[in-house]
Amino acid sequence: MGASMCRHLVDAGFRTTIYTRTQTKAVSLLEAGVQWANSPREVAQASDVIFSIVGFPHDVRQVHLGDMGTLSGIEAGKIIVDMTTSQPSLAKEIYESAAGRGVSAVDAPVSGGDVGAQNGTLSIMIGGDQDVVDALQPIWERLGKTNVYQGKAGSGQHAKMTNQILIATSMIGVCEALLYAYRAGLDLELVMRSVSSGAAGSWSLSNLGPRIIHNNFDPGFFVEHFIKDMGIAIAEANRMNLSLPGLALAHQLYIAVKAQGDGKLGTHALQKAIASLSGVRWTER
Repeated sequence: MGASMCRHLVDAGFRTTIYTRTQTKAVSLLEAGVQWANSPREVAQASDVIFSIVGFPHDVRQVHLGDMGTLSGIEAGKIIVDMTTSQPSLAKEIYESAAGRGVSAVDAPVSGGDVGAQNGTLSIMIGGDQDVVDALQPIWERLGKTNVYQGKAGSGQHAKMTNQILIATSMIGVCEALLYAYRAGLDLELVMRSVSSGAAGSWSLSNLGPRIIHNNFDPGFFVEHFIKDMGIAIAEANRMNLSLPGLALAHQLYIAVKAQGDGKLGTHALQKAIASLSGVRWTER
């Protein structure tokens, strides 16, 4: 996702410097004239606005608060934007650490997966100081179709948790419905034509349903990353004394997907685990 998002900024004429832990993933960007840095700190020193999108909260912490992180050598007046789905508490910690250095920090997790990143149609949920967020509007417009300011630092992450809770439970419905249609002997593509445009329609059904039908479980978003997101949401729900049984069930089902060796597949690989509960080998049907 990060490579596609960076490409949009390059195409818009922004001078860009990048760092990734695996440089080979950035070859196409480097060939397009993007400058390479040897650490997040060097990116921060070379840039006015610093974006990050990584895997897990511990990665976010290292990128921004580590010894060679962005805040280790950044100048006052710059802006940090973390687009990773991460902990609201960590977003607040980065915001406060940045403020102590005269730097602004924004949390801006995204939804839309690999397709949204490639097409520049992501939904971006943004937390931080509104004047800073407003100043970045030309960048938001290049990356997303829906860019909404949610409130103070951490609010973007809370909005993303809301998004992930919705996806977690809706994916159970998508997978169970397709399994039912298959066992009933229906043509799955014909069923999709009927239900995807009605009241049961959803982004997950329209975009991931066809992949499920054709046994294409390549990741737009990794199962193991989704498990991380649900874990954050469950921890936040516990802190707020909320009972979310649907989320808890989805979390357990996705742990089963990972236990079956499919943690690197896309979130729609849930279909394989749910089918297996009924003795159906989905990819061999």
